[in-house]
Amino acid sequence: MKRIAIFASGSGSNAEKIAEYFADNTAVEITLIVSNNPKAGVIERARRGFGRRLHIPVLLFDRSTFYDTNRITQLLLNQNIDLIVLAGFMWLMPGDLVRAFPNKIVNIHPALLPKFGGKGMYGHYVHEAVVAAGETESGITIHYVNERYDEGQTIFQANCPVSPTDTPEDVAHKVQILEHLHYPRVIEEVLMQDE
Repeated sequence: MKRIAIFASGSGSNAEKIAEYFADNTAVEITLIVSNNPKAGVIERARRGFGRRLHIPVLLFDRSTFYDTNRITQLLLNQNIDLIVLAGFMWLMPGDLVRAFPNKIVNIHPALLPKFGGKGMYGHYVHEAVVAAGETESGITIHYVNERYDEGQTIFQANCPVSPTDTPEDVAHKVQILEHLHYPRVIEEVLMQDE
């Protein structure tokens, strides 16, 4: 059984798609939802069982616990987590966590890296920057996580067109379709490549 911990800070739409994707998979278990935001929508989605009556525990933590202790790293090691999936998690991964899970932490970024990545480039900020730059395409990048924002090795990219009349909201919608379509499948591929 492969065990996944999902880190999320926001609404949880990607976390829900991932949970749905693996709900009937007897070889993969979503073991834990981890969040730094007590008001995150992902918590309510998890409480509702992600629409599938899935009972996935939620762990909340604060900045001090995450950066000043190794409690989160130790908890994940004790739970034999095989893969950490970032699904709208905004904090930089601490070094001890990255070292404990080398090439075992993946993230999805709402742009075609290396463009529009780095500190502060997430969510609507990315889509606004894409539109402001007059880009003709955007998309998603799924990548391994290291100790710097959005600089880990790329695993997969998919693109979508951006038209001159698109608003940041239009781009966000196109990108979210790609996220929901590809992220769960790529996570499964990453999990299975170890076998």
